[in-house]
Amino acid sequence: MSIVTPMTSKPRTLDWLLEPSQPAVRYRTLLDLLGYSHDDQEVRRAHANIARKGWAQEILKSQRPQGYWESRNNLYRPKYSATIWRLIVLADLGLTKREPRVRKPCEMFLNEYHRPDGGFDTPSSDWSRSEHCLTGNLARTLTLCGYGDDPRVLSAFDWLVKNQMDDGGWHCFYERAYGRGTLDCWEGLSAFAVLPKRRWTRSIKRCVEKGAEFYLTRNLFKQGRPYRPWLRFHYPVHYYYDVLVGLDVITALGYASDKRLKPALQLLDRKCLPDGRWALDAVHPDLGIGAGYRFKAPRKFALEEPGKPSKWVTLTALRVLKRVGEAI
Repeated sequence: MSIVTPMTSKPRTLDWLLEPSQPAVRYRTLLDLLGYSHDDQEVRRAHANIARKGWAQEILKSQRPQGYWESRNNLYRPKYSATIWRLIVLADLGLTKREPRVRKPCEMFLNEYHRPDGGFDTPSSDWSRSEHCLTGNLARTLTLCGYGDDPRVLSAFDWLVKNQMDDGGWHCFYERAYGRGTLDCWEGLSAFAVLPKRRWTRSIKRCVEKGAEFYLTRNLFKQGRPYRPWLRFHYPVHYYYDVLVGLDVITALGYASDKRLKPALQLLDRKCLPDGRWALDAVHPDLGIGAGYRFKAPRKFALEEPGKPSKWVTLTALRVLKRVGEAI
Protein backbone atom coordinates (compact mmCIF):
# COMPACT_ATOMS: atom_id res chain seq x y z
CA MET A 1 0.00 0.00 0.00
CA SER A 2 1.42 3.36 -1.02
CA ILE A 3 0.59 6.38 1.13
CA VAL A 4 -0.89 9.22 -0.89
CA THR A 5 -0.24 12.66 0.60
CA PRO A 6 -1.32 16.12 -0.56
CA MET A 7 2.13 16.52 -2.09
CA THR A 8 1.93 13.24 -4.02
CA SER A 9 -1.77 13.36 -4.93
CA LYS A 10 -2.78 14.29 -8.43
CA PRO A 11 -2.49 18.08 -8.96
CA ARG A 12 -6.01 18.27 -10.33
CA THR A 13 -7.36 16.90 -7.05
CA LEU A 14 -5.83 19.75 -5.06
CA ASP A 15 -6.95 22.29 -7.65
CA TRP A 16 -10.47 20.89 -7.33
CA LEU A 17 -10.42 21.20 -3.55
CA LEU A 18 -9.10 24.76 -3.78
CA GLU A 19 -11.89 25.99 -6.06
CA PRO A 20 -13.39 29.18 -4.61
CA SER A 21 -16.96 27.94 -5.14
CA GLN A 22 -16.72 26.04 -1.82
CA PRO A 23 -14.69 28.31 0.47
CA ALA A 24 -15.09 25.94 3.44
CA VAL A 25 -13.25 23.20 1.53
CA ARG A 26 -10.66 25.69 0.28
CA TYR A 27 -10.15 26.94 3.86
CA ARG A 28 -9.56 23.47 5.30
CA THR A 29 -7.38 22.43 2.34
CA LEU A 30 -5.10 25.41 2.87
CA LEU A 31 -4.82 24.69 6.60
CA ASP A 32 -4.95 20.90 6.84
CA LEU A 33 -3.31 19.76 3.63
CA LEU A 34 -1.00 22.58 2.54
CA GLY A 35 0.07 23.80 5.98
CA TYR A 36 -0.85 27.46 5.64
CA SER A 37 -1.12 29.44 8.87
CA HIS A 38 -4.38 30.92 10.14
CA ASP A 39 -2.92 34.39 9.59
CA ASP A 40 -2.22 33.82 5.91
CA GLN A 41 -4.16 36.21 3.68
CA GLU A 42 -5.54 33.40 1.50
CA VAL A 43 -6.75 31.48 4.56
CA ARG A 44 -8.42 34.56 6.02
CA ARG A 45 -10.08 35.36 2.72
CA ALA A 46 -11.41 31.82 2.36
CA HIS A 47 -12.74 31.83 5.91
CA ALA A 48 -14.47 35.16 5.41
CA ASN A 49 -16.31 33.71 2.42
CA ILE A 50 -17.63 30.56 4.13
CA ALA A 51 -20.89 32.19 5.22
CA ARG A 52 -21.24 34.05 1.92
CA LYS A 53 -20.90 31.27 -0.63
CA GLY A 54 -21.41 27.56 -0.98
CA TRP A 55 -22.81 25.01 1.45
CA ALA A 56 -22.78 27.19 4.58
CA GLN A 57 -24.58 29.99 2.81
CA GLU A 58 -27.28 27.57 1.68
CA ILE A 59 -27.75 26.24 5.23
CA LEU A 60 -27.89 29.73 6.73
CA LYS A 61 -30.37 30.84 4.08
CA SER A 62 -33.01 28.51 5.54
CA GLN A 63 -32.42 29.56 9.15
CA ARG A 64 -35.22 31.40 10.96
CA PRO A 65 -34.36 34.91 12.25
CA GLN A 66 -34.53 33.64 15.85
CA GLY A 67 -31.63 31.26 15.12
CA TYR A 68 -33.27 27.87 14.66
CA TRP A 69 -34.20 25.56 11.81
CA GLU A 70 -37.50 23.70 11.48
CA SER A 71 -38.94 24.19 15.00
CA ARG A 72 -38.08 26.31 18.03
CA ASN A 73 -39.81 23.79 20.28
CA ASN A 74 -37.56 20.94 19.23
CA LEU A 75 -33.96 21.62 18.23
CA TYR A 76 -33.29 17.88 17.74
CA ARG A 77 -36.16 16.73 15.54
CA PRO A 78 -36.94 16.19 12.75
CA LYS A 79 -33.85 14.19 11.96
CA TYR A 80 -31.73 15.29 10.11
CA SER A 81 -32.87 18.78 9.26
CA ALA A 82 -33.47 20.32 12.71
CA THR A 83 -31.16 22.79 14.40
CA ILE A 84 -28.57 20.47 15.92
CA TRP A 85 -27.79 18.72 12.64
CA ARG A 86 -27.37 22.02 10.78
CA LEU A 87 -25.17 23.45 13.54
CA ILE A 88 -22.88 20.39 13.52
CA VAL A 89 -22.24 20.89 9.81
CA LEU A 90 -21.69 24.64 10.12
CA ALA A 91 -19.07 23.97 12.80
CA ASP A 92 -17.38 21.39 10.55
CA LEU A 93 -17.34 23.95 7.75
CA GLY A 94 -15.43 26.38 9.95
CA LEU A 95 -18.01 28.85 11.27
CA THR A 96 -17.82 30.01 14.88
CA LYS A 97 -19.70 32.19 17.34
CA ARG A 98 -18.22 35.22 15.62
CA GLU A 99 -20.99 34.65 13.10
CA PRO A 100 -24.21 35.82 14.87
CA ARG A 101 -26.28 33.20 13.03
CA VAL A 102 -24.10 30.50 14.60
CA ARG A 103 -23.92 32.11 18.04
CA LYS A 104 -27.71 32.09 18.47
CA PRO A 105 -28.24 28.31 18.19
CA CYS A 106 -25.07 27.60 20.19
CA GLU A 107 -26.46 29.56 23.12
CA MET A 108 -29.82 27.82 22.80
CA PHE A 109 -28.10 24.47 23.32
CA LEU A 110 -25.97 25.75 26.18
CA ASN A 111 -28.94 27.24 27.98
CA GLU A 112 -31.53 24.55 27.27
CA TYR A 113 -29.74 21.22 26.73
CA HIS A 114 -27.16 21.22 29.51
CA ARG A 115 -28.09 18.78 32.29
CA PRO A 116 -27.33 18.74 36.05
CA ASP A 117 -25.12 15.64 35.63
CA GLY A 118 -22.78 17.67 33.39
CA GLY A 119 -23.79 16.26 30.01
CA PHE A 120 -26.30 17.30 27.37
CA ASP A 121 -29.73 15.96 26.49
CA THR A 122 -33.04 17.16 25.11
CA PRO A 123 -35.08 19.14 27.67
CA SER A 124 -37.99 16.69 27.31
CA SER A 125 -35.85 13.62 28.06
CA ASP A 126 -36.87 11.55 31.07
CA TRP A 127 -33.59 9.61 31.13
CA SER A 128 -31.79 9.70 34.47
CA ARG A 129 -28.49 10.46 32.74
CA SER A 130 -27.47 12.57 29.78
CA GLU A 131 -27.26 11.01 26.33
CA HIS A 132 -23.83 10.09 24.96
CA CYS A 133 -24.33 10.98 21.29
CA LEU A 134 -25.77 14.39 22.14
CA THR A 135 -23.10 15.09 24.74
CA GLY A 136 -20.27 14.15 22.41
CA ASN A 137 -21.71 15.97 19.41
CA LEU A 138 -22.42 19.16 21.36
CA ALA A 139 -19.09 19.11 23.23
CA ARG A 140 -17.31 18.87 19.89
CA THR A 141 -19.51 21.35 18.02
CA LEU A 142 -19.51 23.98 20.76
CA THR A 143 -15.73 23.68 21.11
CA LEU A 144 -15.27 24.21 17.38
CA CYS A 145 -17.63 27.19 17.58
CA GLY A 146 -15.48 28.89 20.23
CA TYR A 147 -17.13 27.82 23.48
CA GLY A 148 -14.34 25.52 24.67
CA ASP A 149 -13.83 27.60 27.83
CA ASP A 150 -17.50 27.58 28.82
CA PRO A 151 -17.97 25.63 32.10
CA ARG A 152 -20.94 23.77 30.59
CA VAL A 153 -18.78 22.51 27.75
CA LEU A 154 -15.93 21.57 30.07
CA SER A 155 -18.38 19.66 32.28
CA ALA A 156 -19.51 17.72 29.20
CA PHE A 157 -15.94 16.49 28.71
CA ASP A 158 -15.87 15.40 32.35
CA TRP A 159 -19.16 13.58 31.76
CA LEU A 160 -17.64 11.70 28.82
CA VAL A 161 -14.76 10.58 31.04
CA LYS A 162 -17.05 9.41 33.83
CA ASN A 163 -19.35 7.51 31.48
CA GLN A 164 -16.70 5.60 29.56
CA MET A 165 -17.27 1.83 29.63
CA ASP A 166 -14.91 -0.64 31.30
CA ASP A 167 -13.51 -1.72 27.92
CA GLY A 168 -12.71 1.85 26.82
CA GLY A 169 -15.72 2.39 24.57
CA TRP A 170 -19.04 4.12 25.06
CA HIS A 171 -22.65 3.06 24.58
CA CYS A 172 -25.83 5.07 24.10
CA PHE A 173 -27.91 2.58 26.08
CA TYR A 174 -25.80 2.46 29.22
CA GLU A 175 -28.04 0.17 31.22
CA ARG A 176 -28.13 -2.47 28.49
CA ALA A 177 -24.44 -2.31 27.61
CA TYR A 178 -23.09 -4.37 30.53
CA GLY A 179 -19.83 -2.44 30.50
CA ARG A 180 -19.20 -3.00 26.80
CA GLY A 181 -18.79 -0.21 24.28
CA THR A 182 -19.61 -0.11 20.58
CA LEU A 183 -17.72 1.38 17.64
CA ASP A 184 -20.90 3.27 16.81
CA CYS A 185 -20.37 5.56 19.82
CA TRP A 186 -17.46 7.53 18.41
CA GLU A 187 -18.70 11.00 19.42
CA GLY A 188 -16.81 11.07 22.73
CA LEU A 189 -13.41 10.50 21.14
CA SER A 190 -14.31 12.93 18.37
CA ALA A 191 -14.96 15.62 20.98
CA PHE A 192 -11.60 15.02 22.65
CA ALA A 193 -9.92 15.28 19.24
CA VAL A 194 -10.86 18.98 18.99
CA LEU A 195 -10.16 19.83 22.64
CA PRO A 196 -6.80 21.65 22.85
CA LYS A 197 -4.17 19.51 24.57
CA ARG A 198 -3.60 22.23 27.18
CA ARG A 199 -7.07 21.39 28.50
CA TRP A 200 -6.41 17.66 28.78
CA THR A 201 -6.45 16.63 32.42
CA ARG A 202 -4.84 13.37 33.52
CA SER A 203 -8.26 11.74 33.53
CA ILE A 204 -8.94 12.94 29.96
CA LYS A 205 -5.55 11.63 28.81
CA ARG A 206 -6.25 8.21 30.33
CA CYS A 207 -9.75 8.26 28.84
CA VAL A 208 -8.41 9.01 25.35
CA GLU A 209 -5.77 6.30 25.64
CA LYS A 210 -8.38 3.72 26.64
CA GLY A 211 -10.77 4.93 23.94
CA ALA A 212 -8.14 4.81 21.21
CA GLU A 213 -7.14 1.31 22.29
CA PHE A 214 -10.79 0.22 22.05
CA TYR A 215 -10.86 1.24 18.38
CA LEU A 216 -7.36 0.09 17.47
CA THR A 217 -7.78 -3.42 18.89
CA ARG A 218 -10.77 -3.73 16.54
CA ASN A 219 -8.90 -2.27 13.53
CA LEU A 220 -11.61 0.46 13.49
CA PHE A 221 -14.27 -1.79 11.93
CA LYS A 222 -14.05 -5.34 13.29
CA GLN A 223 -16.73 -5.82 15.93
CA GLY A 224 -19.45 -8.44 15.77
CA ARG A 225 -20.80 -9.47 12.41
CA PRO A 226 -19.53 -7.53 9.36
CA TYR A 227 -21.55 -4.32 9.08
CA ARG A 228 -21.53 -2.96 5.54
CA PRO A 229 -22.48 0.70 6.24
CA TRP A 230 -19.23 1.08 8.21
CA LEU A 231 -17.37 0.42 4.95
CA ARG A 232 -19.18 3.16 3.04
CA PHE A 233 -18.17 6.82 3.32
CA HIS A 234 -20.73 9.49 4.25
CA TYR A 235 -21.18 13.15 5.04
CA PRO A 236 -22.86 14.54 7.07
CA VAL A 237 -22.26 11.72 9.54
CA HIS A 238 -24.74 13.05 12.17
CA TYR A 239 -24.18 10.35 14.82
CA TYR A 240 -23.37 7.44 12.50
CA TYR A 241 -19.99 5.74 12.24
CA ASP A 242 -17.87 4.58 9.31
CA VAL A 243 -14.20 3.72 8.76
CA LEU A 244 -13.31 7.20 7.51
CA VAL A 245 -14.82 8.71 10.66
CA GLY A 246 -12.67 6.36 12.74
CA LEU A 247 -9.51 7.13 10.76
CA ASP A 248 -10.03 10.88 11.03
CA VAL A 249 -10.60 10.78 14.78
CA ILE A 250 -7.85 8.31 15.67
CA THR A 251 -5.19 10.04 13.56
CA ALA A 252 -6.22 13.45 14.93
CA LEU A 253 -5.63 12.07 18.44
CA GLY A 254 -2.06 11.17 17.57
CA TYR A 255 -2.21 7.49 16.64
CA ALA A 256 -1.41 7.83 12.95
CA SER A 257 1.64 5.53 13.21
CA ASP A 258 -0.19 2.64 14.86
CA LYS A 259 0.19 -0.50 12.74
CA ARG A 260 -3.32 -1.62 13.61
CA LEU A 261 -4.65 1.06 11.24
CA LYS A 262 -3.38 -0.94 8.27
CA PRO A 263 -6.66 -2.75 7.39
CA ALA A 264 -8.60 0.53 7.50
CA LEU A 265 -5.94 2.31 5.44
CA GLN A 266 -6.01 -0.48 2.89
CA LEU A 267 -9.76 0.02 2.56
CA LEU A 268 -9.21 3.75 2.12
CA ASP A 269 -6.62 3.03 -0.57
CA ARG A 270 -8.95 0.65 -2.44
CA LYS A 271 -11.75 3.20 -2.44
CA CYS A 272 -9.64 5.93 -4.05
CA LEU A 273 -10.90 6.62 -7.57
CA PRO A 274 -8.50 6.50 -10.54
CA ASP A 275 -8.45 10.30 -10.69
CA GLY A 276 -7.25 10.60 -7.07
CA ARG A 277 -10.59 11.51 -5.52
CA TRP A 278 -13.02 9.66 -3.24
CA ALA A 279 -16.77 9.33 -3.67
CA LEU A 280 -19.64 10.02 -1.32
CA ASP A 281 -20.96 6.47 -1.04
CA ALA A 282 -24.25 7.17 0.71
CA VAL A 283 -26.25 9.72 2.71
CA HIS A 284 -27.50 8.87 6.18
CA PRO A 285 -29.57 7.10 7.21
CA ASP A 286 -27.72 4.48 5.16
CA LEU A 287 -30.31 1.74 4.64
CA GLY A 288 -28.39 0.14 1.79
CA ILE A 289 -27.07 -3.40 1.41
CA GLY A 290 -25.93 -4.85 4.72
CA ALA A 291 -27.63 -2.30 6.96
CA GLY A 292 -29.93 -4.95 8.37
CA TYR A 293 -32.63 -2.60 9.57
CA ARG A 294 -35.52 -0.57 8.26
CA PHE A 295 -37.44 2.38 9.59
CA LYS A 296 -39.42 5.31 8.34
CA ALA A 297 -36.67 7.38 6.80
CA PRO A 298 -36.24 10.89 8.24
CA ARG A 299 -35.53 13.88 6.08
CA LYS A 300 -32.18 13.42 4.40
CA PHE A 301 -29.78 16.33 4.49
CA ALA A 302 -26.85 16.22 2.08
CA LEU A 303 -24.25 18.62 0.72
CA GLU A 304 -23.17 16.48 -2.22
CA GLU A 305 -24.62 13.81 -4.48
CA PRO A 306 -24.15 10.15 -3.49
CA GLY A 307 -22.13 8.10 -5.94
CA LYS A 308 -20.18 11.14 -7.17
CA PRO A 309 -16.71 12.39 -6.21
CA SER A 310 -16.99 14.26 -2.92
CA LYS A 311 -14.93 17.26 -1.94
CA TRP A 312 -15.56 16.69 1.76
CA VAL A 313 -14.77 12.97 1.69
CA THR A 314 -11.66 13.59 -0.43
CA LEU A 315 -10.48 16.35 1.90
CA THR A 316 -10.95 14.07 4.91
CA ALA A 317 -9.20 11.13 3.24
CA LEU A 318 -6.18 13.25 2.26
CA ARG A 319 -6.03 14.76 5.76
CA VAL A 320 -5.86 11.25 7.23
CA LEU A 321 -3.16 10.21 4.77
CA LYS A 322 -1.13 13.34 5.46
CA ARG A 323 -1.08 12.53 9.17
CA VAL A 324 -0.09 8.95 8.44
CA GLY A 325 2.63 10.04 6.02
CA GLU A 326 4.06 12.49 8.55
CA ALA A 327 4.04 9.83 11.28
CA ILE A 328 6.02 7.25 9.31
